[in-house]
Amino acid sequence: MSAGPEKRVENQIKNYLDKIGAYHRKTHGSLFSKAGTPDILACIKGKFVAIEVKREDGGEVSPLQVANIKMIQQAGGVAFVASSLKETKQYLAEFHLI
Repeated sequence: MSAGPEKRVENQIKNYLDKIGAYHRKTHGSLFSKAGTPDILACIKGKFVAIEVKREDGGEVSPLQVANIKMIQQAGGVAFVASSLKETKQYLAEFHLI
């Protein structure tokens, strides 16, 4: 069974984070995790980074995911939605993390 479209993007991002030496973890929704937590949590150059991954052809961000992204940003972290590795790199460059 091959990976779905969102999983492919997620794997590309995780491989890139490995390449640049970032600490990162994939989150998995469960009874023990907070709903709406972004898919990938990372630390890059000492900065907390959260990435909500969506498939390239129009994955939707839930209101709860938007709220969590805003809370992370308000706390001083970097949080964004990415539907490609290219988009992820653009955000990381914008925040001077690559």
